[in-house]
Amino acid sequence: MLVDIIYWARQRKWLLIALLFGTLLYLFPTPHGLTLNGYHTLIIVLTAIILIIYEPIPLPAVAMLMLIFQVLFGITTPNEVAASFMSDAVFFIMGSLMLAVAIVSQGLDTRLALGIINITGHKTWRIVTGFVAVCAILSSFIGEHTVTAMMMPVGLTLVRHTSNDPKKIASLTALILFSIAYGSAMGSIGTPSGGGRNVIMMGYLSQFEMGSLSYIEWMKYAYPMLLVEIPLAVMLLWWTFRPEKTVLDSAVRKLKVQVAKAGGITGRQLTSIGVFFLVFLGWVFLSPTIGLGIVALLGVVLYLSFGLVDWQDLNRNTNWGVIMLFGAAISLGLQMKDTGAALWVATKLIEALRIITSDLDFIRSFVSIFLTAGLTNFLSNAATVAVLGPIVLNMGGDAVMITLATALASAFAYMTVVASPTCMIIHSSGLVKPSDYLRGGWKMTIMSITVLLLFIHLFWPLLG
Repeated sequence: MLVDIIYWARQRKWLLIALLFGTLLYLFPTPHGLTLNGYHTLIIVLTAIILIIYEPIPLPAVAMLMLIFQVLFGITTPNEVAASFMSDAVFFIMGSLMLAVAIVSQGLDTRLALGIINITGHKTWRIVTGFVAVCAILSSFIGEHTVTAMMMPVGLTLVRHTSNDPKKIASLTALILFSIAYGSAMGSIGTPSGGGRNVIMMGYLSQFEMGSLSYIEWMKYAYPMLLVEIPLAVMLLWWTFRPEKTVLDSAVRKLKVQVAKAGGITGRQLTSIGVFFLVFLGWVFLSPTIGLGIVALLGVVLYLSFGLVDWQDLNRNTNWGVIMLFGAAISLGLQMKDTGAALWVATKLIEALRIITSDLDFIRSFVSIFLTAGLTNFLSNAATVAVLGPIVLNMGGDAVMITLATALASAFAYMTVVASPTCMIIHSSGLVKPSDYLRGGWKMTIMSITVLLLFIHLFWPLLG
């Protein structure tokens, strides 16, 4: 019995450390200028960060603790927690994950890959450019994790058709896989539907009554930046992972044979594409009225109504844990705002950074860009935005620009395996090492931050 307890304690040591840390903070007096509920909210945030980083228990369980502690600490009532949990942003995340399941179930991934290669040709650098560009554009609309999950099998097919021993072409393998992962991660900045964190920041902006952003307005600011990043990412990846083969003739021929055996495109696949196009039009034209989430759920209903996906497939393959984590993070973020904790932290950050500089614009940029980009490599990008979003919005300045800068910087998750879903998906292949992420990631991070700063100061002011 004692051995079992010791074993459990060792396996769950970070859970015990997090709970002990939270308990000690709870016993401390409330900091000056902070309300009791605000202090309790900060305790939950700090405890949750430890649990998210080290994951001693499944992340859905962490999400439940976020909700439970809000009630146990007397911050809010159970009904109010439930109301803050199920917002349009959560509807959007749920609908997007279901749409992804429906799209993947139609087997469009290999056809998409062949379409890319028909355009790019057989040269490695052109194939890599095609992967980065197509993944970036697709992930703008259907989510980075979906695109990576769709495209990774295609990339692995090219790798296996090139050599029976992936170790002999390690650089080529890394180049192809990272072109998919980083292209998908970059593309998530292009539109609000590119990632849940975008919708979280937009939700904060409207719920805090600090302004609003439409789907088209977001694209107007973010998409030009994405188009600039694509060729820069290709160059950085090529520089980092010099491939052993510069032409992939045999691999491409084998892929064409594989697609040819599958036959022509089917009516169900064409219908699936058509339904998603309608969803996209809904996001553009209807979301200001009925919300991004309702449009996404309407798309799911259409897929089910046309028989393009079964409910059993949606239920089995939708990641409900991700939905819970997003909802809990949003709920906690709203408490940061409502209890005054976000304003208190923002004030303390400004006071601390004023020791270095009195330039408030620099301080806001540091927190919304550099701090966000750093933290997103260790937390999930949604958790990063949920924690920092209310803080940066309470630092003053143009709330719309701060919303965009924070959401975009949270996409710069390139340096660790746990940085983003795209990084974790390609790591599951077993063909890339944790050190590979740092090799390419620091270059991608510096490039992305530089481009964002240039756009903030040179391009965005021209848009008025």
